[in-house]
Amino acid sequence: MAENHWLPPPLDALGRILRAHPRFEKELNQAAAPFENLGKTLLFSCNMCGNCVLHHTGLTCPMNCPKQIRNGPCGGVRMNGHCEVRPEMECVWLKAERRSRRLPWRASFNKYRYPIDWRLKGTSGILNEIVGRPEHDGKGGP
Repeated sequence: MAENHWLPPPLDALGRILRAHPRFEKELNQAAAPFENLGKTLLFSCNMCGNCVLHHTGLTCPMNCPKQIRNGPCGGVRMNGHCEVRPEMECVWLKAERRSRRLPWRASFNKYRYPIDWRLKGTSGILNEIVGRPEHDGKGGP
């Protein structure tokens, strides 16, 4: 697995250590996940999928979409911007696009996001990113 060149050097070094010691990585992930879950659930309505893309989606969790679409809105967005499945709910992707306009890393909004790896559900998305899971080039695309 390649080094995570988009991470700061200390986190990249931590990722190398964790990849070399999978048992320690698993134990650290189990210890960190509940704290990450608490914070991200309160702040972002996170679903702890383990494949976190909040930083690419305007700090809006795409897993709140009833269809769990990770790469933009479906074709069923109503004229008022609400969801076709849950008419009382604003489309997650319209909210994400609006929020991303205010972020300094706005350009990452249009990057491709890999399909979710359901084996990671309930694990720490932050540690998975540091370790290199889900595998990507650090720019949001394959």
